[in-house]
Order: sequence, then structure tokens, then C-alpha cells
Amino acid sequence: MFVMVDGEIVENGEVTLPYTDQGLQRGDGCFEFVRLYDGAFFALDEHLDRLTKSAEMLGLELPDRDTITRWFHIASKNAAPYGCGVRLLVTRREPDTKRVRCVLGVDELPAPRLWRMTVVKAPWQPAGAAWELAGAKTLSYAPNMAAARLAQDRGYDDAVLISRSGVVLEAPRAALAWAIGGVLETPALTLGILDSITRRHVLLAASEIGIEVVEGQFHLDRMLAADEVLGLSSAKEVASIVAIDDNTYPEGPVTERLAKAFTDRVSSLIEL
Repeated sequence: MFVMVDGEIVENGEVTLPYTDQGLQRGDGCFEFVRLYDGAFFALDEHLDRLTKSAEMLGLELPDRDTITRWFHIASKNAAPYGCGVRLLVTRREPDTKRVRCVLGVDELPAPRLWRMTVVKAPWQPAGAAWELAGAKTLSYAPNMAAARLAQDRGYDDAVLISRSGVVLEAPRAALAWAIGGVLETPALTLGILDSITRRHVLLAASEIGIEVVEGQFHLDRMLAADEVLGLSSAKEVASIVAIDDNTYPEGPVTERLAKAFTDRVSSLIEL
């Protein structure tokens, strides 16, 4: 496993953090994961823009952009060309400081598969309420991961997160969308969900191939009535969700068209 800490390669991928590290103690930090295609990054600058925004929201001072970019490219030279990506974890070094520790490593991706989901309420999500960290990609994923484990305990792959009032939000590690009558619908970013880079490019790809896109606030009933349901993430790209609890969905034509359009978009935009 390839790992770097503050730009220094770590032998055997074993990272030692001091007890005072606030990412370790309190999940105080942010992160990004950037996928590789044929050894090249997709949308690296967009991911780093989001990282910068997350760090600013948390009051963290990142290394300069050129340094972080160089670290990513060093990691890419030590990664397989496909089926993996580079993850950067940024932690607050100690209490009451803006100084950070940067841990960067190469992650292998699981084989693609169809998703079976169950609905889980997510009362920790802002769901449109004012919140200073809304949309930040923080290290504090414990509630999301608890929801994913709950889904797996029920015999499903992952969770559809909804608000207390039943508004569809996102999955623990992915954006959600669905097709009704050939129109693609997806929860709006104003709900405080993550501004997924994959979601962003899928919506652009949809517009390019003539699929109407509607972003908004949708109750769970609307999603359950869909013709097709999709999960969108760097790891899974455009993936069919074939079940939500007792409701089943096909791998339909909208999903197929979007998957191809996204693949074409990636091919045209990958950063060498």
C-alpha cells in the first residue's frame, strides 16, 4: 500500500499519529478521493477546489495547491492505472491550531455491482436548515457509516438517507438520482448534501444528451415511484439501484444512456 504523510513516503503504509491529532481524537478534518482512469485523474482541480472550501469552513490552513497537486501525481505513479484512486486526509494537528497533517494514500475500488438499498432516517443532516458546515466533506462520517452498517445488518448493500420529514437526501457515500418519464430528478444542493463531483458531471452529461434534469426537494414517495434509480459516486460512477426495501427497479434506458455519457465525458476530461 502506498501512503505519504506530509509529502514523505511511509514504509509499509503504516502511519503513526500523535495522540493530540484532532482528526484522530475528534474527526476534525476533511478529505477528498480522486479516481484514476488509465493513470490519469478525473476532475482533480474540482476535487481540490472542494477540499479548499471544506478546509476554509473548518478553519484549516492547507499546503499550497501546487504542493498538494504534486503529491497526487506522485501517488498516481505508484497506483494501478484502473480500479483505484487517491485519497487525501487532512487533519487538524492539535487543538486550537489551523495547522494540518496530510495523509495521502492509494485506495483500490470494489468491483462494480448493482445496489440494493434500504431507507434510513438521517436526523444529523441539515436537510435545508442553516448550518455552517453544510456541504463540507469532513472526516466526521460516523453517522453515515452507522447508517450503512444498519442497512447491511438488514441484508442490503447501503442506505437511502432521508430527513425527519421524509425528504430524500443522499446515500452515505454517494449522491442519488432517479428517472420518471424520462426526466432525471435529484435532491438539490440547497438541502445541505455534498456537492458530489460525479453528480455534477452526470447532470452536465444528461443535458448534453438531451435528458431533462430537475433538482429539488422530493419526498421519499416520489423516489419510490421512479422508473429507474441511480447512485452516483467516484467509486461507483453511475450505478443502478435495483431495490429500495420491497420496491424493485430495472437497469433502464436512462441509466444506460447516462452511464455511457458519463464515461465519454470522463474520457474527454481526464487530467494527465
